[in-house]
Amino acid sequence: MPKFVLIAALAATICSLVGCSTSAGNRYREVRIDQRQVLEANAVGPGDIIHVRVHMHKDLSGDYQISPRGQIDFPHIGMCMVEGLDPIAVGRTIRQRLAKGYIREPHVTVNVKKANSKKVFVLGQVPKPGRFPYTTNMSIVEIITLAGGFATLAERNNVIVTRSGKRVFVPVEKIMQGLAGNFLL
Repeated sequence: MPKFVLIAALAATICSLVGCSTSAGNRYREVRIDQRQVLEANAVGPGDIIHVRVHMHKDLSGDYQISPRGQIDFPHIGMCMVEGLDPIAVGRTIRQRLAKGYIREPHVTVNVKKANSKKVFVLGQVPKPGRFPYTTNMSIVEIITLAGGFATLAERNNVIVTRSGKRVFVPVEKIMQGLAGNFLL
């Protein structure tokens, strides 16, 4: 999968609209969590840095940056495709390959140390619009805070989140007041 398509599919664009003449009250709807999207959000990609720990084998444990081709070069097993896998699946893949002749019953854990492959874009009535790195379980309130909060003229209950081509209206002010549940990107 080309890098641009991967980023476009995983990136969230947040846009705070000003002066919208239609009432946003009837546009809010319950958002169902798609398990496929959750897995995609946790998947590693090119540029991410993962920490691999092979228990009882410090020489194999360490940080690995995922190449532009979605691979890591792991000792004794060579190039290993990890793009699109969540950390648990990356650990399983390494464990299976190490078990084929190098380590008997290896125990492998993988954590994302730095996610560079996923970005969130904030546009509109915020002091610092721009691109921000995505972190696991990032919320709408968190990203707006990173963008400097709302500008004076922003319509805080008329925020649009665009994800994979779908638009969702999010009542951020109500979330901040505790009147609505938080929205995870």
